[in-house]
Amino acid sequence: MGKNLCRAWAEVRAKSKVSCVITLPGVVTLIVMEKRSKTLTKSTRATSSRAKATHSDETTFAEISKLISDSRERALLSVNTVLIDLYWNIGEIISRKIAAAEWGDGVVAQLAGYIARTQPSLRGFTRSNLFRMRQFYETYREDQKVAPLVRQLPWSHHLIILGQSKRPEEREFYLRIAVQERWSKRELERQVNSALFARVVLSPPKVSPAVRHLHPEALSIFKDAYNLEFLGLPQIHAEADLHRALLDKLRNFLIELGRDFCFAGSEYPLQVGGRDFALDLLFFHRGLNALIAIELKISEFQPEYLGKLDFYLEALDRNVRKAHERPSIGVLLCASKNDEVVEYALSRTLSPALIAEYQTQLPDKNLLQRKLHEFYVENTHKEAPVDEWLRETVAPASDASFRDPSRNVSVGKVRSTLAKAHKKAVAKKR
Repeated sequence: MGKNLCRAWAEVRAKSKVSCVITLPGVVTLIVMEKRSKTLTKSTRATSSRAKATHSDETTFAEISKLISDSRERALLSVNTVLIDLYWNIGEIISRKIAAAEWGDGVVAQLAGYIARTQPSLRGFTRSNLFRMRQFYETYREDQKVAPLVRQLPWSHHLIILGQSKRPEEREFYLRIAVQERWSKRELERQVNSALFARVVLSPPKVSPAVRHLHPEALSIFKDAYNLEFLGLPQIHAEADLHRALLDKLRNFLIELGRDFCFAGSEYPLQVGGRDFALDLLFFHRGLNALIAIELKISEFQPEYLGKLDFYLEALDRNVRKAHERPSIGVLLCASKNDEVVEYALSRTLSPALIAEYQTQLPDKNLLQRKLHEFYVENTHKEAPVDEWLRETVAPASDASFRDPSRNVSVGKVRSTLAKAHKKAVAKKR
């Protein structure tokens, strides 16, 4: 029996390509596929069709997969919360001991050595890290607004924020936006290195009156300048190069735009009066519930650019926008702009539009920090109220997302903080 089976097996291998071998007690079943035939036998097809998942099964599979993903995410968040609580508690003990003059720097070094000896498998409890835990605790212990947020970010994020943010409102800004945008460590580092806080405070977005009226919350979503250094474009480039590079690095561009932006199309076709037109880039913003049209310009902003953008917005609202969506918003993304020219151009336009510039290299962080310092000095020593623009972008009280501090980062919050600092300074003078 065994020899006959081996001989049969050899003949099958010589003539056919074996697909699989199924063995059961006392039975050997060979499923073969002829070399010259690419089709399965009828019995195999029948088995295959019975094995296919139905549409209902696929839906159930997706639900189970989502449950697994959600549970995994909750587990990671739970682990992170426990870890941050541990660092907070260690920092509190060290801070209390040093404040009471019971411990000196040398004792902290002894503690690091003790942990290394007694729990050699643990990492991250060196002398320098223990002092960072103390700094972490002392930085946020009296800040009731920020304290709930610190448990939502990994320790690596906190090290970046603590190490590179000099002011309380700057730390709060990066904490909130990192939670809101779900930035990775690398993206947070990139935004901090580009001095995002300074850019937001010094240069609020340039928007038309229609944006303020129709989409007041948009002021905390859009930026005055977008950093596109990840495109790797040379200083001199064509509009087609910019367009193609943005599509190639679309994921990076979406991160730079911010959360809730969804890509809808490139060179999006619009037909008006029997003529064909193409919009450079079309997005949809889930929070604003509106289409976002982006037109690219590799030159300095010119007032006539607005006319074309107005035309595209009208075409979108008439022919593309759905009944439940809000009016479309247009963005002119230019290589540079003159703020006074922009102000004149936007003051009379009836369309919800804004003008921003893109940068192919990260800005000079030190220069921006110096300008921010000058801004602080100017606005905390003037007898006159803080400039009106400090208050004009505060999100309205009716905006639910603004009331939830962990889900919205408003430029107005930053500026209102500066306004409070100004009032305190004036009160001290009196």
